[in-house]
Amino acid sequence: MAAPALASLLISCPVRHRALSLAPTPAPLVSGGGCSSPRPPGERLGPTTRRPHIIRCSAANKPSPSTEISSTAKIRSEVLSPFRSVRMFFYLAFMASGALGGLISITRLVPALVNSSRAADLPEILKGFGIDLGAVLLFAFLYTRESSAKNAQLAKLSREENLSKLKLRVDGNRSIAVGDLRGVARLVILAGPASYIADSFARSKPYTDGLVERGVLVVPFATDGNTPRFDLDEIDEEDEAIVDKKKRLWRLSPLYTSEWAKWLDEQKKLANVSLDSPVYLSLRMDGRVRGSGVGYPPWNALVAQLPPVKGLWSGLLDGMDGRVL
Repeated sequence: MAAPALASLLISCPVRHRALSLAPTPAPLVSGGGCSSPRPPGERLGPTTRRPHIIRCSAANKPSPSTEISSTAKIRSEVLSPFRSVRMFFYLAFMASGALGGLISITRLVPALVNSSRAADLPEILKGFGIDLGAVLLFAFLYTRESSAKNAQLAKLSREENLSKLKLRVDGNRSIAVGDLRGVARLVILAGPASYIADSFARSKPYTDGLVERGVLVVPFATDGNTPRFDLDEIDEEDEAIVDKKKRLWRLSPLYTSEWAKWLDEQKKLANVSLDSPVYLSLRMDGRVRGSGVGYPPWNALVAQLPPVKGLWSGLLDGMDGRVL
C-alpha cells in the first residue's frame, strides 16, 4: 500500500522546471579580493539558488615574430649554400648504410661468439663492425655540424630580414624601409646616448667626403630619448658643398623607435653586450652586416676599405664590402 500511495503523491506534485535564458548576462563585478555577480532586483539568494556560469578561455600558441624564420630567409640561405641540402642528404644515406652494415655484422658476431667453430671469422667480423660504427659516428658528426651551421645562418638571415623591415625617416618628410636601400647605400647604425651620437658626428667630419663617395649613410638612434644636435659649422658660400655632404650623410633617422630598440636589444643579448653600451653596425651594400662593435665606428677604416659607388671600379667592386659577420 505504501508504494501506490507514494506514486500517487509524486504524480500529484508537478515539478517546476526553471527556464534557462539564453540572453547575455551582465559581466561580473570585481571589487577588492572577491567577486560578485549582479542579480535582478527582488531575487533572494538562498541555499537552493544556483546560477549558471560561463567560462571562456583563449590561448595564442603562435611563436614570437622575432623567432619565426621567413621564407625569404630560407631562400637566401639556399642561394648562399646551394649544396648544403645535398651534403646533408648524403650524410644521412651514409649513416643509414653504416647502420645497416653494423646490424649485419651483429647478426654474424653473435653466432661467432656462441659457436667456437666460427671463432676464426671473429677478427674479420669485428673489423667490419668497427668500420661501420666509425662511419656512422663520422657522418653523424658531419650532419650535426652542417645542421648547426644551417640553423645559425637561418637565424642570422632572419635577424637581417627583421632589420630590413624597420622604418627610416628621410629628411623628416617621407619614410622608407631599411631594405629599400639595398644596392643604393651602405648604412652605419649608431645606437647610444645623444652625447655619443654627437661625438661620432664630430669624429666623422674629417672623412665626410670619403664616406659620401662610398655611399655611406648614417642612422643615429639616441637611446636616452634626447635629440642629438649636429653642429654644422657656419662657413662661406664657397663651402656649401661640404655642408650639403654632411646633411646627406646624416639625413636619416629611425622611425618607430620602439621597434628599433627591441631589435638592438636582441642583438646585444646575443653578443653578450650590456644594454647600456653604445654600439655601431656597418651594413654592406646588399644589406648584410659587415661589421659591428662597442664604441665609436672606425670612420677611417670605412674610407680605406670600401670602394666608391661611382667611377671606374664602382660596378666591379660592388660586392667587395668585406666579409659578413
